Formats: sequence, C-alpha cells, structure tokens
Amino acid sequence: MKNISIITLFLLTATFCFAQSKTQKIIQATLNQQAIDWNKGDIPAFMEAYWKSDQLQFIGSKKVTYGWQNTLDNYLKSYPDQATMGQLTFNILEIKELSRKAASVTGKWMLNREEKEDVGGHFLLIWRKIKGKWVIVADCTN
Repeated sequence: MKNISIITLFLLTATFCFAQSKTQKIIQATLNQQAIDWNKGDIPAFMEAYWKSDQLQFIGSKKVTYGWQNTLDNYLKSYPDQATMGQLTFNILEIKELSRKAASVTGKWMLNREEKEDVGGHFLLIWRKIKGKWVIVADCTN
C-alpha cells in the first residue's frame, strides 16, 4: 500500500510539473511572437497577446490606462514609425504560475534603435487563461 501511495504522489507531482511547464511554454511562445510582431512594425499583431476588454489595465511610467483599444491607441501614438519602435528584445526573469488560470511574468525589455537612443526597463505582466487562451490582463511596464 505504501508503494502505491508513493507512486500516486509521484504521478500527481509529475502531472502538475508538466502542466506548469506547458503553461510556461505557451506564455514564452506568445512573448516571442510579440517581439517578432513588434520588430516587423505590426503593433496590432503585438496587441493580440492582450485581453480584448475594457478591463485590461496598463500601468506605464506616466499613467494608468484601461481598455484594449486605449492601450493600442497609446502604443500607436508613442511609436509612430519603425525608427521609434526599434528592435524589441525581452529577457524573461520569471514565469510563475499563480493558479491553473493565472500567471505572472517578470522581465526586462529593450528597444535597440539606430536613429534614436536605446530605451529599456522592466515589466510585470499578469496573465489569465480566458476562454482557453492565455492573455495579458494587466501590464506594468517602466
């Protein structure tokens, strides 16, 4: 009986670790796609990772913005051309699963730009699994 309990515990642990790893891979792949889209100058495609809701929250260095459309509009206004957008890279420091349907991502971002000064900072993203898809529901980027 003891062996069965140990085997059951091992299988449950292995299953949980696999699910966690799968979530991390999905989020990492989404961030990779965001960088690709950004570097092509496609801000609307970059925004596909965000929750299309008026409840989306974006906290920048100057203000808090609510809503997917408002966030898109701010990106388009702040980055009007490829020279301003530069080349985006992410350095993911941690992807942490908070529950089966919530995760946080901490990392660094960098825009390398030829015609303008490079810029970068840190971010904390809150992700939720909504209707089967992992999306960013809150973004604090500085």
